[in-house]
Amino acid sequence: MGVKPSYIKGIGAELLENHREKFSGDFDENKKAVSAATDIPTKSVRNRVAGYITRKVNTGRTA
Repeated sequence: MGVKPSYIKGIGAELLENHREKFSGDFDENKKAVSAATDIPTKSVRNRVAGYITRKVNTGRTA
């Protein structure tokens, strides 16, 4: 398990603050929600942000 870069955490925290209702514990749904809420140009960054958000939602922690 690695350390998440601060830009992944920053984007994820901002999305959870502003669009909490759009995210769930399902990674595939969160990928779609991240795409709809942002204009992240690369799939890998989008997936990392979605994974970060999914983990936060599933553990019950806030970003």
